[in-house]
Amino acid sequence: MSDSKFTASVAQESLHSKLSERSPLPNLQEKILTIRDSLRPGQQQMADWQSGPLAISAVPGAGKSTGMAAAAAIAIARQYERSSSRRHLVVVTFTRSAAANIKAKIRKDLKKLSLPQTGFFVYTLHGLALNIASRHSDLSGLQLENVTLITPTQSHRFIRTGVEQWIANNPGVYLRLLEGHQFDGEETERLRRQSVLRTEVLPELANTVIHEAKSSGISPEKLREWSKQTRDEYVILSVAAGLYEQYQNLMRSRDFIDYDDMILAALRVLENDSARRIEQNQVFAVFEDEAQDSSPLQTQLLEILASDGHKGDNSCRDAINRVSTPHSWLNLVRVGDPNQAINSTFTPADPIYFRQFCEECDRIKRLATMDQAGRSTRIIIEAANFALKWINNQWLATTNNKQPTPDNRQGPFRLQTIHPVEAGDPQTNANPAPIGRGLELYTPRDIHHTVELLSQRVIELFGEDPTQNSAAILVRENRQGRWLAEALTPVCKEHNIILYDVGERDRRSHVPQEILALLQFCDRPHSPDYLKAALEALVQRQLIPTQDLNALASLPEEFLYPGPLVALRPETVQKAARLCRSLLRARLELPLYQLISFLALTLNYDQAELATADKLAERVNQQIAGNSSMGGMLSALSEIVSSERFEPVETEDSEERYTRRGQLTIITMHKAKGLDWDYVFLPFLHENLIPGRFWVPPQSQFLGDFTLSEVARAQIRAALHGEFTIPDVTQAWEQAKHLKISEEYRLLYVAMTRAKRLVWMSAAQKAPFTWSKPDNLQEQAPCPVFPALKRQFPECVVNLAVMTKQA
Repeated sequence: MSDSKFTASVAQESLHSKLSERSPLPNLQEKILTIRDSLRPGQQQMADWQSGPLAISAVPGAGKSTGMAAAAAIAIARQYERSSSRRHLVVVTFTRSAAANIKAKIRKDLKKLSLPQTGFFVYTLHGLALNIASRHSDLSGLQLENVTLITPTQSHRFIRTGVEQWIANNPGVYLRLLEGHQFDGEETERLRRQSVLRTEVLPELANTVIHEAKSSGISPEKLREWSKQTRDEYVILSVAAGLYEQYQNLMRSRDFIDYDDMILAALRVLENDSARRIEQNQVFAVFEDEAQDSSPLQTQLLEILASDGHKGDNSCRDAINRVSTPHSWLNLVRVGDPNQAINSTFTPADPIYFRQFCEECDRIKRLATMDQAGRSTRIIIEAANFALKWINNQWLATTNNKQPTPDNRQGPFRLQTIHPVEAGDPQTNANPAPIGRGLELYTPRDIHHTVELLSQRVIELFGEDPTQNSAAILVRENRQGRWLAEALTPVCKEHNIILYDVGERDRRSHVPQEILALLQFCDRPHSPDYLKAALEALVQRQLIPTQDLNALASLPEEFLYPGPLVALRPETVQKAARLCRSLLRARLELPLYQLISFLALTLNYDQAELATADKLAERVNQQIAGNSSMGGMLSALSEIVSSERFEPVETEDSEERYTRRGQLTIITMHKAKGLDWDYVFLPFLHENLIPGRFWVPPQSQFLGDFTLSEVARAQIRAALHGEFTIPDVTQAWEQAKHLKISEEYRLLYVAMTRAKRLVWMSAAQKAPFTWSKPDNLQEQAPCPVFPALKRQFPECVVNLAVMTKQA
C-alpha cells in the first residue's frame, strides 16, 4: 500500500471523527490539528493512529522521536476525551538518554494541548520489565533486595567457573575438542590447546549462546534437542547447552541476575491470568522506538502488554499472531529502521523480526513509511541512497544467483529510499545547504597523510566561528580513535579547537578490570589463566608487543624465570617477562594500600584514568579496613568488577556531550547511532574493517576454519527463524559471514547519514593490517563501496595533486 493512500485514508477518517466528536475541552481538537499540521506526512501517519497495530519504517533523519512524541501526546488527548479511566500510554525506547529526550518532547506537546503532563510512562525495555517484575515479586521470583544485576562477558567469573565445571563433567567431549583436526600428542602443544580452549574458545561460546538463547526464551534442553538435528564432530550446540546450564546454576546459587532474566521475570508475571489483566488494564497502548533492535522476548513482552485486557485473546503465547488479523486488539505502534540495525553481531537483536512485523502490518494495510528526511543536505542523501542500492545489488549478485528473496529480507538493506522534504516543510533549515561539495572523497597516501588532510579541513571549517558548528570523526574501532586523538591533540590545541575523545571516558570504566587482572597475577603468578589475563591487559595498553600469549602462559615459571638451558627468546618475549617480574617485585616491596596506585602508573594511565584508579583504591581500602590482606583486596575488587557497580557518575546528558557546538568529537560508528553533526569525517574506510572478514585466530585453528561461537549463533538463529533444517558447520559459518558483512555495511550507512552539511570520507592507500600495530603500514584495499562512490560522484573526488600544488 502506498504511503499517500495510507495517509489519505487515515487522515480522512480521523478528520471525520474529529468533526463528529464533542470535546470536553473547548479548542482541544483545534490544538490537536495544529500539532498534526506541524508534522511531515510520514509523522502525520503516526499521529493519525487510533487503535490496532501499526508499523512505521523510518529512514535516517526522518524525525522519528519528534513524530512519536507528537503522536503520543495526541493519543493521550484522545484517551482523555473518550474515557475517564486511568489507563496510560507506555512508550519504550532503547537507551536512557533517548527515553529522557522523548519524555521531554511528549511533555512539551501536552503543554501545547493544555493538558496535564501525565497519562504516560517512558521506559527502556529492561526498565519496563523490571517495573512489572518488581510489582509482582511473588510471580516473577525476583526479590530485588536480595539479587545483584550483572552484564556478563566471556571473562566473567561465572562463565569461567562454568567452563571449568563443564570440563570436569564432560572429559570425553573436552578431549575431542582438544584433539581438534589433528594432534600428535606433543605435551607443549597439548598445554597450549588447553589454554586456548579454557580461556578463549569455550568462554566465548558460552557468552554468545547464553545471550542468544536466553533472549529468545530457549532452554538448554531445547539446545540439546536442536543439536541432535546437526552432524558436527564437536556437537557444538550440545556443548553450548552444557555451558549455559552451568552458568544458570551458578547465577541461581549466588542470587545474581542478568538483563535477560529481567525480561523473563516480567513474562512469568504475564503468564498469570490475574496479573496479566491487571497490567493490561493499566495500559491503553504501547509505542516502541528503535524497534529493529528488539529481541524476540522483548517483542513478546510488548505485544502481551499491548493486548487489550477487555477484548481478544489474552494468552501470552504466540502474541504476534494477533497482528495478522484486521480486527486485532493489539494496540501497538512500532517505529524503527531495519537499515539501521547495527547490533545483531554482538547482541541477540535481529532486524528480521521488525521486518516480519512490517510485512504482517502491510498485509492488513497498517504499514507506513517515513521516507522524507530533513537532516542532511541533498548530496549526502544521494550518496547514502546510492550506497544502499549498490550494496544490495552486489549482495544479490554474489549470494542468491541474482534472485531476490521476499522483500530482500536476508540482504543487508530493506529497499527503502531517503527523500528530501517537500517545499514548505515545518522543520527549520531542513535539507540545509552543503558546505563545499557536501561530499568529499579522499585517497591519501597513508594514515599519516590522512591526519594531515583531515586536520587541514577541520581548521578550515572551524576557522570562521567554531561556536556555530559541530563536527565528529567516526571510527570503526576504539584503537583508531585513540591513535587519532594523540595525532590531533597538538593541532587542536594550536587552533583552540575542543577535542573530545568519547573512547577515553569509556576506557576508564575498564580500570577496575585491568587492575584486578594484574593483582590476580601478582597473587598467583604460577597460574596460566592469571598470567595470560595480565599479559592481555599489558598488550591492550600497548606496553608489550602483540604476540602469542598462549605460548607464554602455558609454562609460567619458564616464561618468568627461564633456566640456563632455555633457548634465547625474542626481544618481544623478554620485554613481557621483564615487565611481569617488575610487577612481582612491587608486590613484595610495596605496602598493600599502594599497590593499586602503582599498577595505575605502570599501565601508563592518563590523568582521568589515574583519578579513577585513586577512587577505586579508596573504595577498596575502605572495604577491607580491618582485614587488610591480598585476599581481601582481590575479593573486594572481584565484587566490583563482576557486579559492575563501579561506573562513572553521569552528570550530563550524553547526547549533549557528544554533539556540542565548537567541538570535534571522536566517537565510534556504533556509538554515533541516533546523533548528528554538521560535519562528519569517516577516515580509514578499508575492506579489512568494512565489511571486514571473518578471521579465525591462529591459536584456535586446530579446531577448523571456523569459530564455535559464530557457528552456534548461526544455528540458533536458523532454528528461531523457522528454517527447514539447522545448517551444518560449513553452512552456518557462511551464514555468520553474511550476517557480519550485512551489519558492517549498515554501520557505514548509519555513519554517512549522521552528517548534515558535509561528509568527508577517505581510504588511505597504506594502513595497518591491525590497529594494535598502527605503525606497521601495508597496502590496503578500500571498502568496496568507496570506489563505487568515486565513480558515481566524480565531482566529489578531491584531487590531492592539485591540493599539493596550491599548498
